[in-house]
Amino acid sequence: MTQFDLGLVQQLQGIPSGIENTNYFVDTERGQYVLTLFEKLSVEELPFYLGLMGHLAKSGLPCPLPARNHQGALFSDLKGKPASVVSRLAGKSIMQPSEVHCRAMGAMTAKLHLAAADYPPTQDNPRGPKWWVRVAPQVMPFLPADEQGMLKDELEVQFSHRLEPLPRGVVHADLFRDNILFDGDEIGGVIDFYFAGADAWLFDLAVVVNDWCINAEGRLDAQRLAVLMASYQSVRSLTDAERLAWPIVLRAASLRFWLSRLFDLYLPRAGELIHPHDPTRFRDILQYHRQTAQPWTS
Repeated sequence: MTQFDLGLVQQLQGIPSGIENTNYFVDTERGQYVLTLFEKLSVEELPFYLGLMGHLAKSGLPCPLPARNHQGALFSDLKGKPASVVSRLAGKSIMQPSEVHCRAMGAMTAKLHLAAADYPPTQDNPRGPKWWVRVAPQVMPFLPADEQGMLKDELEVQFSHRLEPLPRGVVHADLFRDNILFDGDEIGGVIDFYFAGADAWLFDLAVVVNDWCINAEGRLDAQRLAVLMASYQSVRSLTDAERLAWPIVLRAASLRFWLSRLFDLYLPRAGELIHPHDPTRFRDILQYHRQTAQPWTS
């Protein structure tokens, strides 16, 4: 922390929920911050993510504002790993969202898309289709025959559709409940931008719906879905092409997280300390969408 002009450290507390990185709450004499040690991301990759967070924060969104070190850089070396310090935001994650939370989340997702539209640096979604093709053969041997068949079929279906013509820009790509902090009924923080990249805005919205509007049985909650989608469209209306593409994009968002959870479970890097999530939830959500998803009409 001496590399940043943030005052003397008064308290340091580990955050146990990190999967990709190691995080700490840091209280100094000047404020509250989050210190992140990056376990996977390289120094070449970090400027995109940290710059995006700063861009959104300066646009008025409740996103972490990275601190610059004494040399003006957004990250420093700490025990051989790149590390950043960002502002700590108010609130806590809501793991059982109500319609009130879904309404706030819908509007926030659209505001994020529009605010990031003029962020100049770009990179593809790092867990997009190119990554699916690379990872699927690696996880395939761990799956029973029926799941292998579903994975192969879904990849074929996804690559028969092109999402490039849909409205697109930089997306968060991981707007799960644990990455949103609520301060009362208002969103006080949007965090963990380290899977962000250029993709269809509709894909990002589908990621949100697959976490915020799915019940314990892996089915869409119609009321939460309607509220979230209406709130999103109060800020940015879906195009006709997006409405037609909705079923395939819901499946794409499910496939992405089924694959990533399989990868984390079966192929962690040597010596890596992670807390893999159960991949069967997104397997089941994908199966559900394969059977039921319809174009969006509201």
